[in-house]
Amino acid sequence: MIKLSVVIICYNEEHNILRCLRSVKGIADEVILVDSFSKDRTVSTGILEGAIVFKHPFEGHIQQKNYALTKASYDHILSLDADEALDDLLKSEILRVKANFNQEGYYLKRLNNYCGYWVRHSGWYPDKKLRLFDRRKGSWKGTNPHDKFSLDAGDKFTELLNGDILHFSYYTVEEHFKQMEYFATIAANELFKKSKKPYWFHLVINPILHFVKSYIIKLGILDGWRGIQICVISSYGTYLKYKKLRSLNSRT
Repeated sequence: MIKLSVVIICYNEEHNILRCLRSVKGIADEVILVDSFSKDRTVSTGILEGAIVFKHPFEGHIQQKNYALTKASYDHILSLDADEALDDLLKSEILRVKANFNQEGYYLKRLNNYCGYWVRHSGWYPDKKLRLFDRRKGSWKGTNPHDKFSLDAGDKFTELLNGDILHFSYYTVEEHFKQMEYFATIAANELFKKSKKPYWFHLVINPILHFVKSYIIKLGILDGWRGIQICVISSYGTYLKYKKLRSLNSRT
């Protein structure tokens, strides 16, 4: 049976971290917590639960997760965010895989909780993520803040496991708006670094297309009034990203 390192990056997650850490009991051979100098009880809670804690300045989601991989003792990694936890079925699947880790990586489904509601449409489920992998086979890539672990050989040797990562994404609508603002700022800065320029259709058409895709094509309508709320705010996030990019370009 392989040894498994559970790797988590965090910052001010005292309201989530305990649930996350306790959900990996019985499958983790070690838990690595990379903290960006939290000001709450995140670190102390992690230490009490037996996690090995490293503090490291946050330079971006991708950079932080790649740094965290270097701190693990074992090559086989389960990567989680602090606001995530494993359900029982997924835990049993990971135990099965530990006995015969015959793929380069495993996709896990993520079920998002939005203000107490489990979102099963709106493009939010099954929200497959490559989170269980051999770190020697790839690295974290993507465009901040949307990181993803990419295998060097592509997805040829992967498998989708049963069960869900339970993601407690937003407790309030205000948190959703705040996160959209935060993500839009990061995304706009990344686009600006690549010399991207926004045009009128980015600010008008792209948000509309985003809403149509998530609410109609991805069946957000089946999530009721929460679906409307999610799709509208997410579409607003698309608009905000390009608005911020336009502002950055206007300064040059």
